[in-house]
Amino acid sequence: MRYAAIGFDLLTALLDTWSLWSDVAGGRPLGMRWHAAAQELLRGKRYRPFDDVVREAASQVGVPRAGADALLRRWGEFEPWPDVPPVLAKLDGTKRFIVTNCSRKLGRLAAFRAGSFDLVVTAEEAGAYKPDPLPYRMALDRLALDPAEVLFVAGSAHDVGGAARVGMDVYWANRGGAPAPSDGQALREEPDFRALLETVGV
Repeated sequence: MRYAAIGFDLLTALLDTWSLWSDVAGGRPLGMRWHAAAQELLRGKRYRPFDDVVREAASQVGVPRAGADALLRRWGEFEPWPDVPPVLAKLDGTKRFIVTNCSRKLGRLAAFRAGSFDLVVTAEEAGAYKPDPLPYRMALDRLALDPAEVLFVAGSAHDVGGAARVGMDVYWANRGGAPAPSDGQALREEPDFRALLETVGV
């Protein structure tokens, strides 16, 4: 394989979290507005409790507090995207890790739904939300990896720039068809994981 390890974004690249935000909100348009509001509140910021971010974003877009509480209570219900399990199965034995923008507790709950990983680093542990470099660097340091040895699989546009600035190659699973970021470039951009094995040389 071309890389010593593969890192993954959790809540967009590996898991379909959007469906649960939408279900709790009562529809996709409001659910996605709520998700976007949460992303805007935390992106690149110093860590503050993720639960507070979810509730504040809910208030901004008109989701009742009970809805925010329900989302946090149901955090372990996320499902992997259909293309994820077969690709991860073919990467069995490869060192792989997660860097995710949430609390330690919720990060581990969600990672369990995605599969088996050598390490899960959360924004809470790093003290900052991606694309701040701290979460990515914490993962690399803990695994004693040079960024040039690692491919990071981004789910969001901000992850492309964040991981690239740390020195990792980036595969962007651009599931939502987001515009390209101005602060970084992916080695490869695809709509899902189906080209990932070819990219890593498996």
